[in-house]
Amino acid sequence: MLWPESARWQAFVSVFTELVESAAYGGVQTPMIEDAAVFRRGIGESSDVVGKEMYEFEDRDGSMLALRPEGTASVVRAYLQHRPRLPWKAWYVTPMFRHERPQAGRYRQHHQVGIEVLGSVDPDVDVEVIWVADRFFSTLGLSHYTLSINSMGDATCRPAYIEALREFLRAHADELCEDHRQRIDANPMRVLDCKRPECVSVTEEAPRIVDHLCEDCAAHFARVREGLEALGIGAMLDHRLVRGFDYYTRTTFEFRSLAIEASQNGIGGGGRYDGLAEAMGGPSTPGVGFGIGIERVLIACDGDDCFPASPAALDAYVVDLVDGNAARDLSVELRDAGLRVDRGFEQRSLKAQLKGADRSGALAALIIGPDEAAANSVSLRPLRGNGEQRLVPRTEIADALRALRKDTS
Repeated sequence: MLWPESARWQAFVSVFTELVESAAYGGVQTPMIEDAAVFRRGIGESSDVVGKEMYEFEDRDGSMLALRPEGTASVVRAYLQHRPRLPWKAWYVTPMFRHERPQAGRYRQHHQVGIEVLGSVDPDVDVEVIWVADRFFSTLGLSHYTLSINSMGDATCRPAYIEALREFLRAHADELCEDHRQRIDANPMRVLDCKRPECVSVTEEAPRIVDHLCEDCAAHFARVREGLEALGIGAMLDHRLVRGFDYYTRTTFEFRSLAIEASQNGIGGGGRYDGLAEAMGGPSTPGVGFGIGIERVLIACDGDDCFPASPAALDAYVVDLVDGNAARDLSVELRDAGLRVDRGFEQRSLKAQLKGADRSGALAALIIGPDEAAANSVSLRPLRGNGEQRLVPRTEIADALRALRKDTS
């Protein structure tokens, strides 16, 4: 990622940071390299992420380490180690690593922003987490996207559903893709997540988990749907939405862009994971959160023709035709005054430095020749618009540039 695209990236993170911190989330950073057991126990041995995509290697001391493939397990591990006060509301921006076929917006090193809330079973927390994601997308200017939700039940009701699903899939095993014929016994819910046409066709008629929820899970899901409706967030029930990790319980959700290719249109999602902390060896601690892929969302923004976020224009470019001292001192002085300023170097000619000033995108060139230096003044030459060059006292140049910025905007 190179400049000027990096300015768009930084603006993306700034918008996210302002939103989540307005909702009382605090930033966290977890290591890119963790003990592999964090993900094997957290995500699940049967998941594609652990079984096929996670970068895992032996350390010099013989321990097994892994590059972080997702954010939630790392955040929960950090919570279990440091035990901040509950409820704990955290946000992050970080790289993730997966050995998968690179595609548009999804690379073997890709980047995510996300939030996690630990310590509350209240379904209104689920609603808040989904609201944050939805509000973020709308703040970026996205308009062509959908939200799908489902409930995965819990340890009380899910086992009976899994057995009903397994029996159904066994009866239709010959119609499934080859990979998932082998997974019926190990993890039948993975078949629901398969995007191959044959599996999609079969699971259209599969038992729906929402029809097997226990009383508590049904009430929780009803409250989530009620809350989303009250906030004006449209959500479609998708009975095949189970996400790819073993740790999810109850609410799951996924946002998809309609402005990019359908097979690559997931732009963010998450859900509740009330058993994850316990599976990682800690006390039972409910949690819910989401991850949003930065690269994928920026592609969706391109498709939706929004969030261009061009780099902020330079206010001035200092051209020093004397000895470089004035450019050195004036550029620092103006930056300290809150202005964006670059300068020429290497004592190049007026023509060469003005060419650099024009390429920089600066609103004005500040020219300091022998006459200007003697008069403690600067020649201000507007580079955008129709203004004419004029001599400005050194003490007034900051105000003159602010006025030029205002007139130009």
